[in-house]
Amino acid sequence: MFENEKTVPKQTVKRLPDYLTYLRGKAEEGVMTISAPIVAKGLNLNEVQVRKDLAAVSECGGKPRTGYLLRDLILDIEKYLGYDNVKDAIIVGVGHLGSALISFEGFKNHGLNVVAGFDTNEKLIGTEVHGKRIFPINRISEICKSFNVKIGIITVPDKHAQEICDIMVKAGVLAIWNFAQVHLNVPDDIIVQNENLSASIALLSKSIKRRH
Repeated sequence: MFENEKTVPKQTVKRLPDYLTYLRGKAEEGVMTISAPIVAKGLNLNEVQVRKDLAAVSECGGKPRTGYLLRDLILDIEKYLGYDNVKDAIIVGVGHLGSALISFEGFKNHGLNVVAGFDTNEKLIGTEVHGKRIFPINRISEICKSFNVKIGIITVPDKHAQEICDIMVKAGVLAIWNFAQVHLNVPDDIIVQNENLSASIALLSKSIKRRH
């Protein structure tokens, strides 16, 4: 859990990854300092909101003329989000989506490190996908405990999602990223982030229709 989660609004937390991506891009351009108005314009946000968001997670404070020290601001956001400490995760379901997620290098920029994949397909078990070993489902608990894994990613068919979720929880997983299109029943202390692809597609389609 985040250190200041009780004091930082959820909407601010949701915007932080966008701030981080934007600021990292500026750092790569050689920018040393940055002001709230520039960040607001770059992300199409309200300047006052930007100041409040950054003040909630950083103590480096923007100065009237020079703005924020970019390096310190980036470090503060990374620390708040936990990106400064890579967190190990597993993926269960190594089909097209699971394989794509295992191969995604961008996770490292967000502190996530996939250590292994799991599947029931005998042709996949024992092989590697992007350098990550694929294990049978019955080894989830063993691998999670060996690597102290606390994050599980579910990309299995909907009908198997709850079963896999239960196995993960018993194995000590505390946060689940769920790509199955079903509601997962978990204990109160387990965090579940649902990715509803169907809802996202519907939203895109609806947005397009409104323009025609």
